[in-house]
Amino acid sequence: MSSGQQARAQAAAITPSGQSAEEPVRPPADRLLALFDGRRLSPGQRRIAQYLIDHLTEAAFLSITELAERVGVSQPSVTRFASSLGFSGYPALRDVLQPIALSAVAGAPDTREQIRRNELQAAVDAEIENLENVRRLLADTNQVLDIGRELAASVPLTVLGLRISVSLAEYFAYAARRIHPDVRLVTRGGSVAFDALLQSRAAGGTWVLAFAMPRHAKETLSAVRAARSTGLRVVLITDPTLGPLVDEADVALTAATGSRLVFDSYAAPGMLSAALLQAMADADPERTQARLEDYEHVADQHGFFL
Repeated sequence: MSSGQQARAQAAAITPSGQSAEEPVRPPADRLLALFDGRRLSPGQRRIAQYLIDHLTEAAFLSITELAERVGVSQPSVTRFASSLGFSGYPALRDVLQPIALSAVAGAPDTREQIRRNELQAAVDAEIENLENVRRLLADTNQVLDIGRELAASVPLTVLGLRISVSLAEYFAYAARRIHPDVRLVTRGGSVAFDALLQSRAAGGTWVLAFAMPRHAKETLSAVRAARSTGLRVVLITDPTLGPLVDEADVALTAATGSRLVFDSYAAPGMLSAALLQAMADADPERTQARLEDYEHVADQHGFFL
């Protein structure tokens, strides 16, 4: 095809190879999150999990009494939390947490001066790690291909992003409209979001792609719940923080935000969005090619680009 964008769509097509390369050693944060992956945790249990995430190197060496006091829950709650993760009790969970915590300490910079020597480079390094995590997430291409097929088949397809997540939703919707016949963007909450979701479902839509970056807005949770109440299913792209949003989604894909600077950066969520767009393009290559060719023809006719 003449368009460079079309060529990239073909060249980058996601095709499962059936072979998996040897996985590198996972970073401590990933190993910790893997303990919680796929678990349905109560609000109190999520508080314990979040405390472990935020204070891993200290929390892994606390007694059950100390951990319960720090989190503000009862000791039986900590025991039930460990059991919900598949452990015989808190001591067994702590035995797993401590090596993860020690590896996190071993991999940390030696001094605060080293951390602060170049804050901008440190922020880039953190984003590189976030992208590495997305790379591991995409190791099994079947998941993203399946989601891409579902989103491509949903006509209309609703893309939701409120507050800080608006930019990610707008990017996805702008690109998706090149390859999908009916993409509806929702960037306002409340009754406006509910009306849009209701209309999308009435028009035959089956899926919503929602973005939720921190700090998570209550209206995003309300909108996701509203989508589910209308019969729409929800794919959620969010950061790894545990919370009720993940519980409400049919599919949750996590990509961390860069948080070392005054404002967050979104390299990893952006890469995950691009991968989903590619999967949508792969789901119906004939429609993708036809729509991209039509767009290029109209753009050339009207002189949209230099």
